[in-house]
Amino acid sequence: MSPTKTKAAFVEPMLLLATDKLPEDPAWVYELKLDGYRAIGIKANGKVSLRSRNDKDFNRKYSSVVNALAALPDDTVIDAEIVALDESGRPSFNALQNYGPSSMQIFYYVFDVLVLAGRDVMAQLLAKRRSLLRSEILPNLNDRVRECPELNASLSDVIHAVRVQGLEGVVAKNLNSSYEPERRSGAWRKMRINKGQEFVIAGYTVGAKYFDAVIFGYYDQGKLLYAGRARNGFTPLLREQLQKRFVGMEISSCPFANLPEEKSGRWGLGLTAEKMKDCRWLRPELVGRFEYVEWTPGGHLRHSRFIALREDVVATDVRREVAV
Repeated sequence: MSPTKTKAAFVEPMLLLATDKLPEDPAWVYELKLDGYRAIGIKANGKVSLRSRNDKDFNRKYSSVVNALAALPDDTVIDAEIVALDESGRPSFNALQNYGPSSMQIFYYVFDVLVLAGRDVMAQLLAKRRSLLRSEILPNLNDRVRECPELNASLSDVIHAVRVQGLEGVVAKNLNSSYEPERRSGAWRKMRINKGQEFVIAGYTVGAKYFDAVIFGYYDQGKLLYAGRARNGFTPLLREQLQKRFVGMEISSCPFANLPEEKSGRWGLGLTAEKMKDCRWLRPELVGRFEYVEWTPGGHLRHSRFIALREDVVATDVRREVAV
């Protein structure tokens, strides 16, 4: 009997476990943590579709990638990252966020195959899946679709190079692991090198015309914890656009479990009951990317700066990450 064919459809992506230390073992391989959008590529019934990690349609926005995947075998599903490169060839989320069809080239960095020509290969080891990716998929696609390269060096050398280049971080994957949809098993791990991550925007302070600063935090054991406020990184147009997004999201009670705080602290980052009188609260649904200088001993971010909204990240998935 011939094996049962599997229809190509969206698969919930396997998740990475955040850590401050990666394993050093021949069974593990290292990759760059690419600063882009996770995207599942699907070809079914002769048509290609590109889906975000939370199953939103990317076809219209990234039509060039869809076209580049036309030669995928039918009934195939792959996992990858959509990345924009800046003038120096480094991944740039800012460039990707402001991408327009005629403004720049973007690339689709593939790192796994889940279904190949109607055959479910998720139970096979990562080493085998990578071999299939290299032999059965990538040779048929154009340069816009690239393999996410392995970093063949010692972990200390990899971390040093990533830090020197100002890149986001390092990913480690166990070559003996299967693909586990929607699981954060630890077979795939990520370590942040630079100081930036996603946070949940759940409030703002009032400004003259639009908001003055956004108030943000992260989830810990099901509770939303306040981390800081950011007023930097917003152009006048962005302030106006975000203020419009806030309409209809207002709530009367503070969503942060650790507010109010007793003291504002050495750098004035704490939110006391008195300061909260100038705050307006939002349903904790919007996720933004922020950069910062450091975490204070009191658990606040110093000199935080807004980078962009992350429409592809679910708010309840946001946790505090530690840069090394």
